[in-house]
Amino acid sequence: MNQSDITAGQIRQGAPFLWVNPERQTDFDPDLPLNIQHIRDADNRLRRFGPLLTQLFPELSDAGGLIESQLHPVPTLQAEVYPNLSGQLLIKGDHALPVAGSIKARGGIYEVLCHSEALALQHGILHDTNDDYLKLTSEPAKVLFSQYEVAVSSTGNLGLSIGIISAALGFKATVHMSVEAKEWKKTRLRNRGVKVIEHKDDYSAAVTAGRAESDANPNSYFVDDENSQQLFTGYAVAALRLQQQLSDADIKVDAEHPLFVYLPCGVGGAPGGIAYGLRLILGQHVHCFFAEPVEAPCVLVGMQAERSAEIESVYDFGLKVATEADGLAVSKASPWVCSLMRTLLDGVFTVDDDRLFEYLYQLQQHESISIEPSAAAGFTGPDILTATEDGKAYLLANQLSDKLDNSTHLLWTTGGLFVPEEEMFKFSAKGKQLLNL
Repeated sequence: MNQSDITAGQIRQGAPFLWVNPERQTDFDPDLPLNIQHIRDADNRLRRFGPLLTQLFPELSDAGGLIESQLHPVPTLQAEVYPNLSGQLLIKGDHALPVAGSIKARGGIYEVLCHSEALALQHGILHDTNDDYLKLTSEPAKVLFSQYEVAVSSTGNLGLSIGIISAALGFKATVHMSVEAKEWKKTRLRNRGVKVIEHKDDYSAAVTAGRAESDANPNSYFVDDENSQQLFTGYAVAALRLQQQLSDADIKVDAEHPLFVYLPCGVGGAPGGIAYGLRLILGQHVHCFFAEPVEAPCVLVGMQAERSAEIESVYDFGLKVATEADGLAVSKASPWVCSLMRTLLDGVFTVDDDRLFEYLYQLQQHESISIEPSAAAGFTGPDILTATEDGKAYLLANQLSDKLDNSTHLLWTTGGLFVPEEEMFKFSAKGKQLLNL
């Protein structure tokens, strides 16, 4: 029995495990399509839009229009929940990204800004990229944008990101919501003037339907989470920002100071963009792992497949995508993202739903940080890597076992800012019950 057969069997069991990528390379492949300049250009574009974003969203005033999250030390959580973990534990708080309240704010808003910029340049609203971008709030710009639609398919958070910025700029905004989407997310979008189309099928089916409807309208622009280079690049900007935050905190990333990053993963776009940027900017000493529900490990399925094989659905493994982690409830991964991650990603681990609620509760109690269940998917990562046989084998094979005292473990949270209070109370109560507290 070969390794792929073993992995397939583990996937079918629907139990947590770690898969280590056998194709991971230490050097960054120069033939990959995005380079550091692409990411810097994206960062510069976001900065050009800063004054406009501040005007549209006053909560961005203190940050000069930049949409970024904090890097949180979590010493109490580490002491109480990870008492045997060497090194330092941190949280990258994308659960609290302003405007859209999730990791999707970065890439989603970036792509819509790219589209609005292109239209404004094409129609003479902007003369060049040195022009005053506040012109995009002018009456001529509003008239222009109102003639166009921006559409997207989503399990929730990408829809919030795309819908909110599109409506704010004056586009007709349409979000196709899959069956997994939470009702409060649909309501939040409708309250912003966004058209929400509900589907009775899963995310992949909603993407197919949304793309087809958008393609039939010449004035419609479809944001494709599976294949968009702009979306992916917008997510990758996070790596530049994290590099600066780590420097400000005097945290080194080098051969003696490895960085382990644990990223919740759905179709793959957001964690893929971030991991791509981190490997490109921080190099081989950052180790990126994706976290997926045991019932929806679509990127794991995609990554362990042979290069030439068509990516399968998790349904082909007898799984049902039955998870409370709505942002991760995806049956089939993006083939494009899997191809980009082929030599960059260190591994994927799966997590049981109950653990999401337990970690959510513990984070609230120890650090007063509230997140939605899907944002807690990466929290099993440090223990899986340092306290399981497969994790220890990975550390040993990569000569990391003796570097752990100087290591940094980064839990990347992905959503939660706008979860209604009554919903968050239910999440917390379930976590407390599961912990028998």
